[in-house]
Amino acid sequence: MINRRRGLAALAAGVTATAAAVALPLLTSGSASAAAAAVSLPPAHAGFDYQLGGAYTPPAGVSVVSRDQGDSPAAGLYNICYINAFQTQEGAEDEWDSDLLLHDSKGQVVEDEDWGEAILDIRTASNRERIAAKVNGWIDQCAAKGFQAVEPDNFDTFDRFPSYLTKANAEAYIKLLSAHAHAKNLAVAQKNTAELSGDHAANGLDFAVAEECADWDECGDYTDAYGNNVIVIEYTDKGMKKACTGWGSRLSVVQRDEYVVPKGTSGYVRKTC
Repeated sequence: MINRRRGLAALAAGVTATAAAVALPLLTSGSASAAAAAVSLPPAHAGFDYQLGGAYTPPAGVSVVSRDQGDSPAAGLYNICYINAFQTQEGAEDEWDSDLLLHDSKGQVVEDEDWGEAILDIRTASNRERIAAKVNGWIDQCAAKGFQAVEPDNFDTFDRFPSYLTKANAEAYIKLLSAHAHAKNLAVAQKNTAELSGDHAANGLDFAVAEECADWDECGDYTDAYGNNVIVIEYTDKGMKKACTGWGSRLSVVQRDEYVVPKGTSGYVRKTC
Protein backbone atom coordinates (compact mmCIF):
# COMPACT_ATOMS: atom_id res chain seq x y z
CA MET A 1 0.00 0.00 0.00
CA ILE A 2 1.37 3.41 -0.96
CA ASN A 3 -0.59 6.32 0.41
CA ARG A 4 0.99 9.67 0.94
CA ARG A 5 -1.67 11.90 2.46
CA ARG A 6 -1.87 15.59 3.18
CA GLY A 7 -4.95 16.80 1.37
CA LEU A 8 -3.21 15.60 -1.84
CA ALA A 9 -0.38 -8.65 21.38
CA ALA A 10 3.12 -9.09 21.31
CA LEU A 11 6.14 -6.78 21.06
CA ALA A 12 8.97 -7.63 18.67
CA ALA A 13 12.03 -8.80 20.62
CA GLY A 14 14.41 -6.11 21.68
CA VAL A 15 12.12 -3.08 21.41
CA THR A 16 13.87 -0.11 22.98
CA ALA A 17 13.09 0.40 26.63
CA THR A 18 12.41 4.06 26.03
CA ALA A 19 9.01 3.24 24.53
CA ALA A 20 6.69 4.58 27.19
CA ALA A 21 3.99 2.29 28.54
CA VAL A 22 0.75 4.22 28.72
CA ALA A 23 -2.41 3.16 30.51
CA LEU A 24 -5.54 4.12 28.62
CA PRO A 25 -8.37 4.79 31.08
CA LEU A 26 -11.81 3.33 30.89
CA LEU A 27 -13.88 6.00 29.17
CA THR A 28 -17.58 6.74 29.18
CA SER A 29 -20.03 4.82 27.05
CA GLY A 30 -19.97 7.60 24.48
CA SER A 31 -16.22 7.38 24.00
CA ALA A 32 -14.12 5.30 21.64
CA SER A 33 -12.79 2.80 24.19
CA ALA A 34 -15.06 0.27 25.82
CA ALA A 35 -12.31 -1.15 27.98
CA ALA A 36 -8.98 -0.09 29.40
CA ALA A 37 -5.90 -1.32 27.58
CA ALA A 38 -2.18 -1.04 28.19
CA VAL A 39 -0.28 -0.07 25.06
CA SER A 40 3.29 0.93 24.33
CA LEU A 41 3.87 4.20 22.49
CA PRO A 42 6.77 4.74 20.10
CA PRO A 43 9.71 6.52 21.79
CA ALA A 44 9.48 10.27 21.22
CA HIS A 45 12.16 12.06 19.18
CA ALA A 46 13.47 8.71 17.93
CA GLY A 47 15.03 7.82 14.60
CA PHE A 48 12.15 7.00 12.25
CA ASP A 49 11.74 5.53 8.79
CA TYR A 50 8.61 5.46 6.64
CA GLN A 51 8.63 2.28 4.54
CA LEU A 52 5.13 2.12 3.05
CA GLY A 53 6.39 1.48 -0.48
CA GLY A 54 8.26 -1.66 0.53
CA ALA A 55 10.29 -2.98 3.44
CA TYR A 56 14.08 -2.74 3.53
CA THR A 57 16.78 -2.85 6.18
CA PRO A 58 16.26 0.22 8.38
CA PRO A 59 19.13 2.74 8.27
CA ALA A 60 21.45 3.10 11.24
CA GLY A 61 19.92 5.09 14.07
CA VAL A 62 16.33 4.08 13.30
CA SER A 63 14.35 2.64 16.19
CA VAL A 64 10.80 3.21 14.87
CA VAL A 65 9.53 2.12 11.47
CA SER A 66 6.14 2.18 9.74
CA ARG A 67 5.43 -0.58 7.22
CA ASP A 68 2.48 -1.79 5.20
CA GLN A 69 0.29 -4.45 6.76
CA GLY A 70 1.45 -6.89 4.08
CA ASP A 71 5.04 -6.67 5.28
CA SER A 72 6.62 -8.08 8.41
CA PRO A 73 7.87 -5.91 11.26
CA ALA A 74 11.57 -5.07 11.55
CA ALA A 75 13.21 -7.17 14.25
CA GLY A 76 14.21 -5.32 17.40
CA LEU A 77 12.44 -2.05 16.51
CA TYR A 78 9.14 -0.40 17.36
CA ASN A 79 6.89 -1.20 14.38
CA ILE A 80 3.79 0.64 13.18
CA CYS A 81 1.41 -1.22 10.86
CA TYR A 82 -0.09 0.88 8.06
CA ILE A 83 -3.67 0.14 6.98
CA ASN A 84 -5.83 2.00 4.47
CA ALA A 85 -8.91 2.27 6.66
CA PHE A 86 -11.22 4.77 4.98
CA GLN A 87 -10.68 3.97 1.30
CA THR A 88 -10.08 0.84 -0.75
CA GLN A 89 -6.75 0.08 -2.31
CA GLU A 90 -6.40 0.96 -5.97
CA GLY A 91 -8.22 -1.65 -8.03
CA ALA A 92 -9.58 -3.42 -4.94
CA GLU A 93 -13.24 -2.36 -5.19
CA ASP A 94 -14.30 -5.94 -5.90
CA GLU A 95 -12.99 -6.98 -2.48
CA TRP A 96 -15.80 -4.99 -0.85
CA ASP A 97 -19.58 -5.36 -0.91
CA SER A 98 -20.91 -2.78 -3.34
CA ASP A 99 -23.16 -1.15 -0.76
CA LEU A 100 -20.12 -0.39 1.41
CA LEU A 101 -18.67 1.80 -1.34
CA LEU A 102 -19.76 5.43 -1.53
CA HIS A 103 -21.88 6.21 -4.59
CA ASP A 104 -22.85 9.55 -6.10
CA SER A 105 -26.35 10.58 -7.19
CA LYS A 106 -25.85 8.78 -10.52
CA GLY A 107 -24.88 5.55 -8.83
CA GLN A 108 -21.20 5.87 -9.68
CA VAL A 109 -18.57 4.90 -7.11
CA VAL A 110 -16.92 7.98 -5.62
CA GLU A 111 -13.15 7.83 -5.97
CA ASP A 112 -10.11 9.61 -4.67
CA GLU A 113 -8.80 10.35 -8.15
CA ASP A 114 -5.29 11.19 -6.93
CA TRP A 115 -4.83 7.55 -5.87
CA GLY A 116 -7.51 5.65 -7.80
CA GLU A 117 -9.14 4.50 -4.57
CA ALA A 118 -12.85 4.08 -3.92
CA ILE A 119 -14.26 5.81 -0.84
CA LEU A 120 -15.86 3.64 1.82
CA ASP A 121 -19.39 4.61 2.83
CA ILE A 122 -19.23 5.19 6.59
CA ARG A 123 -22.42 7.26 6.79
CA THR A 124 -24.52 4.73 8.71
CA ALA A 125 -23.86 2.78 11.88
CA SER A 126 -24.57 -0.48 10.06
CA ASN A 127 -22.03 0.27 7.35
CA ARG A 128 -19.44 1.36 9.87
CA GLU A 129 -19.82 -1.89 11.77
CA ARG A 130 -19.44 -4.00 8.62
CA ILE A 131 -16.49 -2.01 7.31
CA ALA A 132 -14.81 -2.12 10.71
CA ALA A 133 -15.24 -5.89 10.85
CA LYS A 134 -13.09 -6.22 7.71
CA VAL A 135 -10.50 -3.64 8.74
CA ASN A 136 -10.30 -5.09 12.25
CA GLY A 137 -9.31 -8.37 10.62
CA TRP A 138 -6.28 -6.54 9.20
CA ILE A 139 -5.56 -5.14 12.66
CA ASP A 140 -5.61 -8.71 13.99
CA GLN A 141 -3.02 -9.63 11.37
CA CYS A 142 -0.83 -6.70 12.42
CA ALA A 143 -0.97 -7.86 16.03
CA ALA A 144 -0.24 -11.47 15.10
CA LYS A 145 2.85 -10.40 13.17
CA GLY A 146 4.23 -8.51 16.16
CA PHE A 147 3.57 -4.87 15.31
CA GLN A 148 3.16 -2.55 18.31
CA ALA A 149 0.84 0.03 16.71
CA VAL A 150 -1.48 0.65 13.79
CA GLU A 151 -1.70 3.67 11.49
CA PRO A 152 -5.22 3.87 9.99
CA ASP A 153 -4.86 6.10 6.94
CA ASN A 154 -7.32 8.54 5.38
CA PHE A 155 -8.98 9.73 8.57
CA ASP A 156 -9.31 13.01 6.65
CA THR A 157 -11.42 11.55 3.81
CA PHE A 158 -14.48 13.36 5.16
CA ASP A 159 -12.65 16.67 4.75
CA ARG A 160 -11.89 15.94 1.11
CA PHE A 161 -15.41 14.69 0.32
CA PRO A 162 -17.62 16.98 2.43
CA SER A 163 -20.62 16.59 0.13
CA TYR A 164 -20.95 13.01 1.35
CA LEU A 165 -19.14 12.49 4.64
CA THR A 166 -18.96 14.30 7.96
CA LYS A 167 -16.58 14.63 10.88
CA ALA A 168 -19.09 12.72 12.99
CA ASN A 169 -19.02 9.81 10.52
CA ALA A 170 -15.23 9.65 10.66
CA GLU A 171 -15.00 9.85 14.43
CA ALA A 172 -17.70 7.24 15.01
CA TYR A 173 -15.85 4.85 12.71
CA ILE A 174 -12.32 5.46 14.05
CA LYS A 175 -13.60 4.66 17.54
CA LEU A 176 -14.53 1.16 16.38
CA LEU A 177 -11.02 0.61 15.07
CA SER A 178 -9.19 2.08 18.05
CA ALA A 179 -11.22 0.05 20.56
CA HIS A 180 -10.41 -3.14 18.67
CA ALA A 181 -6.72 -2.26 18.35
CA HIS A 182 -6.46 -1.49 22.06
CA ALA A 183 -8.00 -4.86 22.85
CA LYS A 184 -5.07 -6.33 20.90
CA ASN A 185 -2.62 -4.19 22.93
CA LEU A 186 -1.82 -2.05 19.89
CA ALA A 187 -1.37 1.72 20.08
CA VAL A 188 -3.30 3.73 17.48
CA ALA A 189 -1.92 6.65 15.49
CA GLN A 190 -3.90 9.65 14.38
CA LYS A 191 -2.95 9.99 10.73
CA ASN A 192 -3.03 13.66 9.66
CA THR A 193 -6.36 15.50 10.24
CA ALA A 194 -4.87 18.15 12.52
CA GLU A 195 -8.26 19.74 13.18
CA LEU A 196 -9.38 16.64 15.11
CA SER A 197 -6.33 16.40 17.36
CA GLY A 198 -8.27 17.85 20.27
CA ASP A 199 -10.66 14.88 20.11
CA HIS A 200 -7.90 12.30 20.31
CA ALA A 201 -8.77 10.94 23.77
CA ALA A 202 -12.44 10.41 22.91
CA ASN A 203 -11.42 8.82 19.61
CA GLY A 204 -8.96 6.46 21.29
CA LEU A 205 -5.90 7.80 19.48
CA ASP A 206 -2.53 7.63 21.21
CA PHE A 207 0.06 9.44 19.07
CA ALA A 208 0.21 11.23 15.73
CA VAL A 209 1.73 10.51 12.33
CA ALA A 210 1.64 13.85 10.53
CA GLU A 211 2.55 14.33 6.89
CA GLU A 212 3.90 17.77 5.97
CA CYS A 213 2.77 19.38 9.22
CA ALA A 214 5.73 21.77 9.10
CA ASP A 215 5.06 22.76 5.51
CA TRP A 216 1.41 23.43 6.45
CA ASP A 217 2.18 25.00 9.86
CA GLU A 218 0.20 22.32 11.68
CA CYS A 219 2.80 20.57 13.88
CA GLY A 220 1.76 22.66 16.87
CA ASP A 221 -1.81 21.38 16.55
CA TYR A 222 -0.50 17.86 17.06
CA THR A 223 1.90 18.68 19.89
CA ASP A 224 -0.86 20.53 21.73
CA ALA A 225 -2.70 17.21 21.88
CA TYR A 226 0.07 14.62 21.95
CA GLY A 227 3.08 16.42 23.39
CA ASN A 228 6.24 15.04 21.78
CA ASN A 229 4.52 11.82 20.65
CA VAL A 230 4.35 13.08 17.07
CA ILE A 231 6.07 11.61 14.00
CA VAL A 232 6.63 14.07 11.16
CA ILE A 233 7.10 13.11 7.50
CA GLU A 234 8.02 15.83 5.03
CA TYR A 235 8.32 15.43 1.27
CA THR A 236 10.06 18.65 0.20
CA ASP A 237 13.33 20.31 1.13
CA LYS A 238 11.40 23.41 2.16
CA GLY A 239 9.15 21.47 4.50
CA MET A 240 12.07 19.53 5.91
CA LYS A 241 13.99 22.70 6.69
CA LYS A 242 10.97 24.09 8.57
CA ALA A 243 10.45 20.83 10.42
CA CYS A 244 14.05 20.59 11.55
CA THR A 245 14.24 24.24 12.56
CA GLY A 246 10.99 24.27 14.48
CA TRP A 247 10.61 20.70 15.71
CA GLY A 248 13.80 18.75 15.14
CA SER A 249 14.84 18.90 18.78
CA ARG A 250 11.53 17.48 20.03
CA LEU A 251 9.88 15.26 17.42
CA SER A 252 10.78 12.36 15.16
CA VAL A 253 11.30 13.95 11.73
CA VAL A 254 12.13 12.36 8.39
CA GLN A 255 12.00 13.44 4.75
CA ARG A 256 10.93 10.79 2.26
CA ASP A 257 10.17 10.69 -1.45
CA GLU A 258 6.53 11.04 -2.43
CA TYR A 259 6.04 7.33 -3.13
CA VAL A 260 8.16 6.16 -0.18
CA VAL A 261 10.00 3.65 -2.37
CA PRO A 262 12.51 1.20 -0.90
CA LYS A 263 16.19 2.06 -0.62
CA GLY A 264 17.98 1.17 -3.85
CA THR A 265 14.95 2.11 -5.98
CA SER A 266 15.06 5.06 -8.37
CA GLY A 267 13.68 8.18 -6.69
CA TYR A 268 14.46 7.05 -3.16
CA VAL A 269 14.94 9.94 -0.73
CA ARG A 270 15.50 9.78 3.01
CA LYS A 271 16.89 12.65 5.06
CA THR A 272 16.88 13.47 8.75
CA CYS A 273 17.58 16.60 10.76
